Amino acid sequence: MRSSHGAAHLKNQFASDNYAGICPEAWQAMAEANQGFANAYGEDRWTARACDLLRDFFETDCQVYFVFNGTAGNSLALASLCNSYHSVICHEIAHVETDECGAAEFFSNGTKILLVPGENGKIDLDAVAHTVTRRADIHYPKPKVLSITQATELGTVYSPSELQAIGACAHEFGMRLHMDGARLGNALAHLDRTPADLTWRAGVDVLTLGGTKNGMAVGEAVVFFDPALAEEFDYRCKQAGQLASKMRFLAAPWIGMLESGAYLRNAAHANRCAALLEERLRQIPGIDICYPRQANAVFVSLPPRVSQELERRGWRFYTFIGLGQARFMCSWQTCEADIDALAAEIRSLSTEA
Repeated sequence: MRSSHGAAHLKNQFASDNYAGICPEAWQAMAEANQGFANAYGEDRWTARACDLLRDFFETDCQVYFVFNGTAGNSLALASLCNSYHSVICHEIAHVETDECGAAEFFSNGTKILLVPGENGKIDLDAVAHTVTRRADIHYPKPKVLSITQATELGTVYSPSELQAIGACAHEFGMRLHMDGARLGNALAHLDRTPADLTWRAGVDVLTLGGTKNGMAVGEAVVFFDPALAEEFDYRCKQAGQLASKMRFLAAPWIGMLESGAYLRNAAHANRCAALLEERLRQIPGIDICYPRQANAVFVSLPPRVSQELERRGWRFYTFIGLGQARFMCSWQTCEADIDALAAEIRSLSTEA
């Protein structure tokens, strides 16, 4: 496993994969792009190359746009698929519902978000069908998009067969399928399937592909597998402040990550670290794993005193899912020493409790 960059940072690495730095491959690619002058606003060779590499990655002629962050990518993608009187169906804890500050509704001029339940963070297709069919009158916001997250907010992963069923369901009801792929790399690494298999071949129409959580400094890609859906998307990006003037620095990291294989290698490393953390925590009496560990997140049930003391001692992790549940997230930069230190501290506190 990769080495840590100093003990001073050990206690800050498990709140989010956003806490990690820029991986060497992305950093080098940005440095190589930082040579002299280049055309602005995406009219440069790095942006063209990055788009071509993503087309190769997905094995299809897709339309690609680079934006600064996932909130912009998700909200603008959804807005491009909807009119203001439409609705988007997603899981009740999906990021577009809980963590985008209403951006999807804002950029679509009021599109309604409709929530469905589902075990382990995955949407229940019977609930989706009920949400679509329960009303068909003009007073109901017409369902237009089904949005899923891969990997999910609970660290689980939709299988290819599950994705096929979701795609079929969406299209049966005349909806488009959007995928929030902030951690798609982790899902790909877990399933060992091709990017095409987990996206357009399963019926995904539009993908928001994450780069920041996987080792880049900034930047996500919005990928339209149906080019017709991308009409005037460049205008949406400009209006929303997402058209980077020095676009080469959003695009270049994708070149470094894809040409070197770091995109999937980083995700696989983060997954392995999470698997090791899960193994360590399962050995501690009184510590329960809450959900299947499939990507790079481990959710555990901690006694309140243990959770509070960990935070007091400087450990960083999220507790936003539910009372007593803590999320520990691994990244490309996590190492075995980090995991051992965290597990040892939890074991010590649990024994004291």
